[in-house]
Amino acid sequence: MSERTILVWFRNDLRLHDNEILSEALRKADNVLPVYIFDPYYFKTSTSGSLKTGSFRARFLLQSVANLRQNLQQFGAELIIRTGDPAQVLTQLAEEYQVCEVYHHREVAPEETDASERVEAALWKMKLNLKHFIGHTMYHKEDLPFPIKDIPDSFVAFKKKVERDSSVRQCTAYPENITTPAITDAGELPTLADLGVPEPVDDLRATNFFIGGETAGLARLEQYLISQQNCGQKNGKNAGGTSSCLSPWLAVGCISPRQMYWEAVKHRSSLQNGDALMLELLWRDYFRFMFKKHGQKYFRAEGFSGEAPEAATNQDELFEHWKAGETGVPYIDAAMHELNATGFISNYSRQALATYLTKELQVDWTRGALYFEEKLIDYSPASNWGNWAFVAGVGNDTKSNRFFNAAKPANQLDSKSDFINTWLPVSA
Repeated sequence: MSERTILVWFRNDLRLHDNEILSEALRKADNVLPVYIFDPYYFKTSTSGSLKTGSFRARFLLQSVANLRQNLQQFGAELIIRTGDPAQVLTQLAEEYQVCEVYHHREVAPEETDASERVEAALWKMKLNLKHFIGHTMYHKEDLPFPIKDIPDSFVAFKKKVERDSSVRQCTAYPENITTPAITDAGELPTLADLGVPEPVDDLRATNFFIGGETAGLARLEQYLISQQNCGQKNGKNAGGTSSCLSPWLAVGCISPRQMYWEAVKHRSSLQNGDALMLELLWRDYFRFMFKKHGQKYFRAEGFSGEAPEAATNQDELFEHWKAGETGVPYIDAAMHELNATGFISNYSRQALATYLTKELQVDWTRGALYFEEKLIDYSPASNWGNWAFVAGVGNDTKSNRFFNAAKPANQLDSKSDFINTWLPVSA
């Protein structure tokens, strides 16, 4: 009897812990064939010169894939790395290694689901099945108290029903062993130059440093939990929590949201910012489920409303000033300089920038969402576009502001602070 080989297509799930497609393939097959594909579509340059994936995110992704390969190699296994169209690459590998099935985690944004559909169609011609798994959310879709089509559009209603009637599944076990077939050509990790992306320049003013990969992500999670406990011990009940800064690892799946949840539960009694962390994870789930329910509506200027918000006649000029951090509003300009220089800003800065662009400047909000897509190291389609639509007032829920970190109007933002002194050029 011939050995069964299941191909595991890694996408935004670059980890070995709590990875259902890997654990299920190990359970059902004699061999697993781990594969990661760099799709040129995500590294293209627009006619305006903007990148779909900016330098900081591309470097973080390369580091994450390299770390996945290293972690597999510790089991004597290997990760096949290719660059090209996933439909072509996967069918070629499936034939070469006599694969019996392909596993992957289902995505929710249109571009990612289109890629899955093309792969599924190509494999179907070979009489092979692409099996879909759900592994990017804290709450599993099958455990929600309602089908996707009936999910409440209101975040408040979603939060209340999910927290009351659902529970978070336990993480899947870490692999005990991983067996791959004999791999003749594992492939080289591409360079940024190979992908057409310039090298990022690290800014000395940056306070957050992100190294991609499961190893670094789990270390950051542990570091965050320890810092929160120490904060509580030193300052008592009134200690203020700080951002976990774990979103870059969450975005490419180096950390599982379930892992974060259960670690937070385990340390809840001493965790100063535990509830805020849970709320962030729930917002992330909400936007992903909303994308599953509503799809393309999140990419239209009118969103869920009857028409797009009124736009300024000179919005091209205003948008360029906003991108360059030259609006004349100190906090806005400082936040934009930090984003451009590092690829990461606080959630509050994101809300402030989005609010200013859409409400004060009256620029088409989709322009801002596209700019964040290029620049953010932790870009995730559902969270980014869902958040921008919410701020612009064209999302599916405009009444959950008590759970939303809404920014102040421009005239109420700080004009003097250490943050502004750090990031705003003296000449500005």
